[in-house]
Amino acid sequence: MINQALLPEFDMEMANTRKTLERVPDDKLGWKPHEKSMTMGRLAGHLAELPGWATNTLEADTLDIAPVGKPAYQALTATSRKQVLEMFDKHVSAARTAIAGASDAELMKSWSLLKGGQTLMAMPKIAVLRGFVMNHTIHHRAQLGVYLRLNDISVPSIYGPSADEGQM
Repeated sequence: MINQALLPEFDMEMANTRKTLERVPDDKLGWKPHEKSMTMGRLAGHLAELPGWATNTLEADTLDIAPVGKPAYQALTATSRKQVLEMFDKHVSAARTAIAGASDAELMKSWSLLKGGQTLMAMPKIAVLRGFVMNHTIHHRAQLGVYLRLNDISVPSIYGPSADEGQM
């Protein structure tokens, strides 16, 4: 089953992401490396939200980020490391349960991202899990690692030793 092949990778990437989020200091949430960059609080909030996409994707065939006549999606800008970790843990737990219960047929069903009822993209649910949950998380986790480094905060070992942690 596809879900059983995905779960070990999901578990590893989420554990590595949590290690990185644990380093986010409350006093640097407003920091950003460039005027066009997200603040550290927004980036950490985004990482906390991303596992929730797995649950949303597996529970529905569409997500409208700006539904007509309803409030648009509001992105989280973290106000504390505690908030980030609580949201992340909640989303990871729900996502893991949803992935574990997903059949191959469900994972191959089409899913669409909408804005105001208009389709922005459509792809199989497994592609959403890989691209917009897993790969997107890895991308932003690496970005957060740079934010940590630029603030002289120890970067955790992820796939091998970091300059701060000589062993995994």
